[in-house]
Amino acid sequence: MNSLRISLINLLGLYLIFSEEHSGCCSDTVWQPPRPSISHLRAFSDNQSLVVSWLVNHSALVGNINELQISRTEDHTVIYSKNVSAPSPDSHEYAWTWTSDLPLECVHHSVRIRYFYNQSVPSPWSKWVTNYGVEATDKTKIFPVDRVLREGTSAMFCCVPAVGLKISSITFYDSKYPLISIGARVKAIVVDNLTIRKDCINAVSLSCSDTSGNICHTWNFVSSPPQKPRNLSCTTSQMTTVTCTWDPDKNRYQYDRNKQTHTLHLQKSDQAPINCEPSSCTFPAIPQLEEYNISVVVKDQLGEETESYSFNISERVLPFVEINRVSPGVTDTAVSWTVRGNLTQLNLLCQVNVDPGSTTKLNCNSVNDPCKVKLEQLLPDSRYSTRVRCSVNGRLWGKWTKPISFKTYRLVTLNLWRKIKQMSDPRSRQVTLLWTTHVHGSATTVTIQGYTVQWSQEGLNRTEWKDGGQTRAEVSIGPGQCNFTVQAVPDTGPSISAHITIPKLDDSENLPVGKRLKSSTAGGFTLSWAEQDTATCGNTVEWCNLGSAVPCTLEWIKMPEGNNTLFLPASKFKAGCRYTFNIYGCTENGHRLLEIQTGYSQELGAVKPPVLVEPVERTPSSVKLEWRYNEDDPAHLAFITGYVVTVQEGHTARGAEDSLKNNFSLSVEDPRNKSLTIEGLRQSHDYVFSVMALTQKGPGQAASITVRTRTNYSAHLTSILTPILLLLGCTILLWRQRKMLKRGLKEIFAYPAGMNIKTSELENFLHETIERMQSRNVEECISCDIEILNTCPQVNETTTLSRPEPLNTPPSPGSQSSTSSLSPSRVPLQDYCQHSAMLLCEGPAPQQMACISNKNYFYSLLEENSEPKEVTATEIKSSFEPSDCAQESYSVTYGYISSDTLQV
Repeated sequence: MNSLRISLINLLGLYLIFSEEHSGCCSDTVWQPPRPSISHLRAFSDNQSLVVSWLVNHSALVGNINELQISRTEDHTVIYSKNVSAPSPDSHEYAWTWTSDLPLECVHHSVRIRYFYNQSVPSPWSKWVTNYGVEATDKTKIFPVDRVLREGTSAMFCCVPAVGLKISSITFYDSKYPLISIGARVKAIVVDNLTIRKDCINAVSLSCSDTSGNICHTWNFVSSPPQKPRNLSCTTSQMTTVTCTWDPDKNRYQYDRNKQTHTLHLQKSDQAPINCEPSSCTFPAIPQLEEYNISVVVKDQLGEETESYSFNISERVLPFVEINRVSPGVTDTAVSWTVRGNLTQLNLLCQVNVDPGSTTKLNCNSVNDPCKVKLEQLLPDSRYSTRVRCSVNGRLWGKWTKPISFKTYRLVTLNLWRKIKQMSDPRSRQVTLLWTTHVHGSATTVTIQGYTVQWSQEGLNRTEWKDGGQTRAEVSIGPGQCNFTVQAVPDTGPSISAHITIPKLDDSENLPVGKRLKSSTAGGFTLSWAEQDTATCGNTVEWCNLGSAVPCTLEWIKMPEGNNTLFLPASKFKAGCRYTFNIYGCTENGHRLLEIQTGYSQELGAVKPPVLVEPVERTPSSVKLEWRYNEDDPAHLAFITGYVVTVQEGHTARGAEDSLKNNFSLSVEDPRNKSLTIEGLRQSHDYVFSVMALTQKGPGQAASITVRTRTNYSAHLTSILTPILLLLGCTILLWRQRKMLKRGLKEIFAYPAGMNIKTSELENFLHETIERMQSRNVEECISCDIEILNTCPQVNETTTLSRPEPLNTPPSPGSQSSTSSLSPSRVPLQDYCQHSAMLLCEGPAPQQMACISNKNYFYSLLEENSEPKEVTATEIKSSFEPSDCAQESYSVTYGYISSDTLQV
């Protein structure tokens, strides 16, 4: 019926339009659509919204456009206007919501509406429909009151005064804000960016003052809107109930007044919504239902959020586990547990964790019996805790059970090693078993009653008992492989036996080449060895506790497989003591020697001196030294790396500086080379040779020997015979001229004829000369020596003393005659030399002789370095009167005195 009415109205409208177009005339009356009316106006103060409802007019061909206006106060001041498109023809009433920034209680809010026919012809406005504000009668009222406001938004607060009063101020958070007039009486303020107060009140205060002086107060709350649930997931433990969880809102304040509700909706089910906890929700599983679709709705005063989730219940199983029993042992423990629910049809996988330790994973498909596991490789007398969890197909793991603590029992173990000695019989060996006892766990004293030693070789088994105080056993075995087992017998608790295998005798086995270890600056040893594929059960390192000292107290350390390095601190070793480390590889057939490493924890330099071999082989120019020294002696304080030979020349006629130049050292780098030939020595000289062993710390103590090189007699014989032969040859050549040579020699060495020397004149002359020489300063004459000798009586002859020419010196240019009666000569200072002449006569011995030595030329030589300085010397002449004895002998020493100080 309604559709028929709508169709008739549309036809009537079309008729009127076309009739007006073809009439060709105008009419004074304009046609208008009918006035609309508002059917409902509802106000919601919590969110400050108005919901307007009106009947839809379907008379238009294309669709209706409605215009709405909202006004405030009695004057209908329009504050909002909007065009709204008409809905589809299926609905007859349309509702539109408008949210006000001002609380609806503050003033009147009115709404009216009109529509446009065919989107062009407006209809008349409907009547105003008003939502009335609150009237204050006796006191001022504030809005909003006790309302939850959205964090980070702006809010308007208003004060409605009583009749006859006005608002003077509005304070928010103790701060006054500028007033906004809403109509004639109502005042409002705007507060931007609301924040949440982090205190237990979590409220904001608002106060209004009116003209009467009264102050009104109210409180509001600031909160955040709800958040969509995050990480929503659902699981089940027994397939009977389902638990869904999600992350709680961490940003929500603890004392927030905006209470939230969480509701779970199960889609495609007739179950009612389920009220949930803030972060979880549990509901019963629906039988025979595998796929679930749920939604969780979070709602509060500021809005709501929804999150959906779908899952298959068989894929979301988290088994619930209960531990039944924990049975600890010495190095292991047994754990058993059960799983709730009927999950046997599923592939159940469980994990058992021991702390400290590791996690063991195993399948658990037992229907009636509990699941069991044995945890091994635990330490004796130690505390542990274990826990269990399970999963279906390893997808989702259930929660761990609560840890259950337990303690393993105490245990006594043995660290077993052996020492093998070959007997004189090639088919017999002596095995010395060595062991140390270790009590694991607490410090409680454990008494060892004894040890059982068992061994088997070639099908024969034997057992021997050792008392508790013993730690070794000696057993003779044959050449075949032998297995030993030693077990301690403590007073309480069990113990684990130790096993070791002695390999069969192998004559073709060669010992490995020894390797030297480098000494570290910090001391100690860092051992490393190459990994061997045959070593399947680790390695063992053995050494003597006192190094090479006898007897040897054997020490050993067992290394696990894959570990081929070992550091031994210096505190266990003695400096300057050589240690040999034997490294064995453990195989299924026994231990095999892999490497031998020798070294010092700290080398010392004071090694013993070598022993020199005598007699020493020597020549006039070389000496060959030989010495004896055991460079491999383990008693050495360091490794011998070579030798140093020092050569020092003994006391000779040469000076100390020349002796030092002849001192030198030679080195021998090969410690096994114990001889050295020293070349380039001088004949008939003493040399001191010192030989020292060389280590990394330097040379050790010296062994010294003094050796004199041989004399080269052939060279001496040549030097003696050469001048003799030359003299003999000259004699033979000059023998025919011997008479002429005799006459010439007489002329040279005979007494000059006619010489008359007066002794008194010579004495006066010498006296004057001495006085003049004494008057010279020390600085002017460095050295003047005068010697007076007694002479014989004067001779009657006068002898003139003249300066002989200097040897190998050409005459000076200044040797010409001068104004003096004597003829002075100028000679270079460096060519000066003294000469003496002998006056021979027959008679008594001479009584006196005067000698004047002038060394003034030294002074000139020191001061002048550029050219040799010449000194003018005066020739000294003296006349002697003949004495009574004309045959007396005289000796006259003559020289030169500088002419600038003495004129004779």
